[in-house]
Amino acid sequence: MTPGLIHQESMVVADRHTVPHVTPDWAGFADMPPVLATAMMVGFIENTCILALRPHLAPGQCSLGIHVDISHVAATLAGATITAQVELIAVEGRRLEFQVACHDDVGLIGEGRHRRAIIDTQRFMERLEQNRATR
Repeated sequence: MTPGLIHQESMVVADRHTVPHVTPDWAGFADMPPVLATAMMVGFIENTCILALRPHLAPGQCSLGIHVDISHVAATLAGATITAQVELIAVEGRRLEFQVACHDDVGLIGEGRHRRAIIDTQRFMERLEQNRATR
């Protein structure tokens, strides 16, 4: 894995991606404007990074997000198409850093950096189970 990997994904914002529809568990969201939720934008960017890495990982490996530093600078209504572009800019062992940006039909809506770590999925899950057993 080397810096320079670039990947892009697009999607249409649905009502379920807007703040009032994120989850009924958070009452504070219910009366908010129906715009793309920051959490959904970040999730979409993370998914774009996952899809960028997937062809380059060994069987049994995946990547987990370990740090997010992304600003959400403009609102987007349902029905708009958003596009995330990610670029791998640094590799330190199993840790990867991406420069990320997200645009809608009008312009930039978010940008920043995102870090991921490559893991062995089975070993990771075994470690989680061991941790749970000791609590």
